[in-house]
Amino acid sequence: MHVHAEGGRAAELDPRMRRRVRTVLSIVVIPLFLATLVGLYVLHPGQASKIGSLPEVAEGMEQAKVEVVATPIDKCRLPNVEGESGEGGLLASARCAKVLEGKGKGLVVPVHVPPEYGQAVGVGTVIKVIYDPAQLSQGTPYLFWDIERGWPLVMLGIVYVVLVGAVAGRRGLFAVVGLLASTVVLVGFIVPALMSGSSPLLVTLVGASAMLFVSVYMAHGVTIRTTTALLGTFIGLAITVGLALWGVRAATLSGATSEDALTVFSYFPDLSLSALLTCGIVIAGLGALNDVTITQASAVWELAASNQTMGRWRLFSRAMRIGADHIASTVYTLAFAYAGTALPTLLLAMMVHRPVGSLLTAGDIAEEIVRTLVASIGLILAIPITSAVGTLLVTIVGVDEDGTSKLRRRLSRNKRMLGPGENIWEVDADAARG
Repeated sequence: MHVHAEGGRAAELDPRMRRRVRTVLSIVVIPLFLATLVGLYVLHPGQASKIGSLPEVAEGMEQAKVEVVATPIDKCRLPNVEGESGEGGLLASARCAKVLEGKGKGLVVPVHVPPEYGQAVGVGTVIKVIYDPAQLSQGTPYLFWDIERGWPLVMLGIVYVVLVGAVAGRRGLFAVVGLLASTVVLVGFIVPALMSGSSPLLVTLVGASAMLFVSVYMAHGVTIRTTTALLGTFIGLAITVGLALWGVRAATLSGATSEDALTVFSYFPDLSLSALLTCGIVIAGLGALNDVTITQASAVWELAASNQTMGRWRLFSRAMRIGADHIASTVYTLAFAYAGTALPTLLLAMMVHRPVGSLLTAGDIAEEIVRTLVASIGLILAIPITSAVGTLLVTIVGVDEDGTSKLRRRLSRNKRMLGPGENIWEVDADAARG
């Protein structure tokens, strides 16, 4: 194993230097990992978790599933009930449906469907309903609850996993496992810990740290390259947390601009909605932050592998050219993602005749602006930081630390340089075999 010196002369890499780098990285990463484990144990409510503490349906009600049929509404009305004319009551927006399971299985009955779901519910749609005998006088005891959509979600999940495996191979499948593990952290730790009254900021930091460890190392392995990306992500995470705290406080954002937030506050009056908003900002930007640091670390290593005669400053500047494109694309990606999520809010806000400045500073719109800017600033700063750390480490440990491809190593041994019009996929087979 060797690297090339600045002038192109081969220089033997000192194995002791590599061990020192690994030792330094371990001194930094292992305490973070241990602190994360301690935080998971201390902050988790354990048996006191409030997950599942509320019943799904009220006492006296039952769940059922029905399938919408083409029968006209006047052909499936229940006898001796009010609302037979279809005017008023629950029959005003009802559909005929066959009961698939639950109370009245096999019967074709009227089912109340809210007007806002009217376009989504057609013949053949399977609906989850609540059977409430107290509503019989309103025309039907079968009340809309939700649409059954399990099978389409399963199909999308299968297609997603198959495509990830086909395109990204084993690494892609490990990334999916890392995603599932991160989801377990979110629903198994962050949510119950927030419900138990633990500090939202501490819960978010510990949970985000756990998600980073499992997702990064599961997908990319434990190497100096991935540790570089992990450190860049942690630094970007610290910046994002600081900016989120300042942004929420400076803009005086309450976090109480949605019905869901108000409902949460009714159940957890001691929970700070502004702190919950801060946590949401951090978690929402975590995926994009991890994406840019992994990509930037890989860019540094691949640039170094393509030309091992580059000095540190030249390598860093070339990596930042890639980083600049990544910054440009990711910034508007975040903006569009948040705009799409807040589209109903934007529609309602723009119905009011008022100046643009007043619109942008309204609480619900300001939340999305702060969310976008904080996440964007965090990832913008993470790119040069990751590039700098990666440049320093790759020039110390060499590009083969993470295992360059067999094809590239064989080409290197043959002293075969790629021509200006060639790429690694178009090299003659004999040259590739060495």
